[in-house]
Amino acid sequence: MKPVLLDSNGYTAFKRGEPTAIEIVRRSERLRMSPIVLGELLAGFRFGKRDAVNRRELAEFLASPRVEVLPVDDDTAEHYRAVYGMLRVKGKPIPTNDLWIAASALQHACALFSYDSHFRYVDGLTVGAQLGAFLP
Repeated sequence: MKPVLLDSNGYTAFKRGEPTAIEIVRRSERLRMSPIVLGELLAGFRFGKRDAVNRRELAEFLASPRVEVLPVDDDTAEHYRAVYGMLRVKGKPIPTNDLWIAASALQHACALFSYDSHFRYVDGLTVGAQLGAFLP
């Protein structure tokens, strides 16, 4: 199984106890997070009723030896450029944060666990919300 990069909605589904999300996280040997996803999560926590609890649970999740926060660097920017150009030619724009997330997934050869269907427009990106999308 490829490393799995969790989108914010994939992480949220896991934390809410959705069985498919739990199975994807459980079966993944290597889990990845983008700083962009972390920003989305932290912003969401900020205006929720469980900010401190959610932040603590996220810190515990990130402390797992199976979890790595990926860097955003010059290579990520080049992947962003390629994804942006491809989607512009297709006439299929996606939100800016999701361009960065897709770029990180492609850069680090990760499958993306997300419920957002617009990621399917990104050529070469393995994306899904069901376990079968991540199995060889």
